[in-house]
Amino acid sequence: MNRFGYLHDRLFGFSLAAYALNRLVVVPHLGGLVQARLPWAWPFLHGHFDDLLLIPAALPVVLWLQKITGLRPHDRPPSWPEMLAHLAVWSVMAKVVGPFWLHVGVADPWDLLFFTGGGVAATLWWHRPTSRADSPAS
Repeated sequence: MNRFGYLHDRLFGFSLAAYALNRLVVVPHLGGLVQARLPWAWPFLHGHFDDLLLIPAALPVVLWLQKITGLRPHDRPPSWPEMLAHLAVWSVMAKVVGPFWLHVGVADPWDLLFFTGGGVAATLWWHRPTSRADSPAS
C-alpha cells in the first residue's frame, strides 16, 4: 500500500491551487467575462466549484493534524470510512450549524452533492493503482 503524502499529495496541491484561483481571481475579477462568454459555467464556478474541492483540499490537512497528534496511527491513503465520516461532519457544520445556528453561509442542499462528488472522486484517486515511480520514497 502506498504512503499518503498529506500536504505533499498532488491532488491536495492541485485542489488548493484551483480553490485559490477560483476564489481569488476567477470569481472576483473575471466574473463578468465568464458570465458574458460562458454563461452556463458561471453558476457552477460561483456556487459549486469550491464545494467540489472540499474533501481533496481539506481532508489531507485534517489527517496530517491527526497524524502529528497521534490520532491517526498509519500513513495509508484516506479510507472510505474516513472520507465519509469527515464528509458527514463537514456537511452538518457547513449546511446546518453554520446557516441555522451561526447565521453564516447558506443551507444549499445541492452543495452536499458536490461535497460528495468531490469526496468520491478524491478517494478513488487516492486508491488508484500506481507504479513505483509515482510513489514517494520510503
